[in-house]
Amino acid sequence: MDIQAEKLRLIAWLAELNDAETILEFISLKNKTQSDWWDQISDEERAEIEIGLAQADKGEFVPHEEVMAKYKKWR
Repeated sequence: MDIQAEKLRLIAWLAELNDAETILEFISLKNKTQSDWWDQISDEERAEIEIGLAQADKGEFVPHEEVMAKYKKWR
């Protein structure tokens, strides 16, 4: 089986599909087979991200441009 050719046939078929129920089944299948990176990281990593987001929400961050200017010599 030529997997690339099969994928292209499925894409073409899906592009022409107008059955909402079948499309929803494909979305459900996709969601079941894809893992979210958030579920793959440790509790500690999640906590650190949450802390960073909370700091950003409070304006406690250094703008990207400022960081890039400070470390320009290492680029």
